Amino acid sequence: MSEITVFVARNIRTMEPSLPEATAVAVRDGMILEVGSLQSLRPWLDASRHTIDRTFEKHVLMPGFIDPHLHPSMAAYLLQCEFITAMEWQLPDRTVAPVRTREGYLARLKELHEAEPDPRQPLFTWGYHRDWHGEIWRNDLNAISRTRPLIIVHRSFHETIMNDGALDYFEIDQQKLRGAHQVDIDRGHFYEAGNRHIRAVLSAFLLSKQRQGPAMKRTAEVIHLGGHTTVGDMAFGIFNADNEWSASVQAFDNDDTPFRVEFVPHVAFAGTGLTMEALKKLPERNTHRLRFGKHAKLFTDGAFFSQLMQLGGAGYVDGHEGEWLMPPEVFENAARLLWNEGYVIHVHCTGDLGVELALDVLEKLQWERPRVNHRFTIEHFGISTAAQARRIADLGAIVSANPYYVYELSDIYAQRGIGYERAGQMVRLGSLSRNGVPFALHSDFTMAPARPLQNAWIALNRINAAGDVLCPAERASLDEALRGITINAAYVLGREHEIGSICSGKKADFTVLEADPYETPAAALKDIPIWGTVFEGKPFPLGRR
Repeated sequence: MSEITVFVARNIRTMEPSLPEATAVAVRDGMILEVGSLQSLRPWLDASRHTIDRTFEKHVLMPGFIDPHLHPSMAAYLLQCEFITAMEWQLPDRTVAPVRTREGYLARLKELHEAEPDPRQPLFTWGYHRDWHGEIWRNDLNAISRTRPLIIVHRSFHETIMNDGALDYFEIDQQKLRGAHQVDIDRGHFYEAGNRHIRAVLSAFLLSKQRQGPAMKRTAEVIHLGGHTTVGDMAFGIFNADNEWSASVQAFDNDDTPFRVEFVPHVAFAGTGLTMEALKKLPERNTHRLRFGKHAKLFTDGAFFSQLMQLGGAGYVDGHEGEWLMPPEVFENAARLLWNEGYVIHVHCTGDLGVELALDVLEKLQWERPRVNHRFTIEHFGISTAAQARRIADLGAIVSANPYYVYELSDIYAQRGIGYERAGQMVRLGSLSRNGVPFALHSDFTMAPARPLQNAWIALNRINAAGDVLCPAERASLDEALRGITINAAYVLGREHEIGSICSGKKADFTVLEADPYETPAAALKDIPIWGTVFEGKPFPLGRR
């Protein structure tokens, strides 16, 4: 029998109500044998060879953090862009200062253009947002350069703006796309479904073999820096399923990777290649670290960061309308196909009409073919109503929410989008709690930093970037916030039987903290230093990769 390793800690927060705290955990072959104290573990220690590891005796262990909605391939794409963002970003190799004006954005773009000596080298930027940076279109980019390819990837990732040089460089057929759905070729603007017309050619450049490998390794650094031991790729196949899989195997499927990836294929549009037959075969690819379950992702309405979510009631202050990513009838047909095959359905919903469509279809499917423990998951949960929170409970659905919307967008959207009432109540976790709806927290990286403790801090405090507290009634409790990045996140991915808490029989995945979240002031939760992680019994201090 293999030797037992016993990790001793100042405290172990197990996220198991039956035994919420402990001081020692026994591990063998990457699995937890028992958690408790050195005294309670004595029967194991008397029966087997063992080592007492006191590396963490001044630290606090939590279950390995889980982000159930993250995009490794999209992150690899965007981490190659120059960041010009309204918020400060801390990346493994640099800190990006915020830029919050149109003049500042264009000046920074011009500076980057002039710093690149090769006039034909494409320049990609990410982070542009109209509410801070004003309207910037093809002609504005042409004023900086008509010849160098300049590509702006919107903060939402759902929009792209290109200058003449970029349209020429990537051989975009402008006449063919004139008048195409969700394309404004005169402005060089491709949005929502219109992004499909250029995504393949842009991703072929940024995710080429020579670029994708190093970019995926940078993504791995970001994931580890947040203290994750499991992440969900919640849109596998958005670029190219085979290429994404090959890159994931090369970057992550090795003993130096301190996390696993749960893949959830996106089946939103025709032409993705992910037919039902192909979907069923994906688990045949599974490895130890890279896994497909019986999960799939669909979309209702448009991007939250683009103010293209579908809103009911008063709509938008300026009168514009949102967009559907999948027409309602297409969404319903796809959901029915997945439902009848027994899949767990995850639905991107950003506005209350998007949520309403998802719930209407769920109710119809439950009537046609009832299922228990179906875990139909509302993803993002930006704008909703209190009545919808209750209806989610009534229909047995769950939520994976992005609380970062509150931090970055509540103030600016109150002023320039949807008004103070709805902006203050976005991501209504308190309503979910009052109705008994399980919820997890995610980053949707790069829509939010891949920092679980920061997301828990936002859920707990509802403090935005302006320093205001938004609708305290919609706060999550500390325990709910921490469950949202551990056991409830595992539940969303259908893996709660093996990860998400520290107890006998689960994988020995731990996040090692320098302070106890339950003893830390609420305002300081996001600032708790992370020592590193333990993945299946093997310690991985930060900075190892």
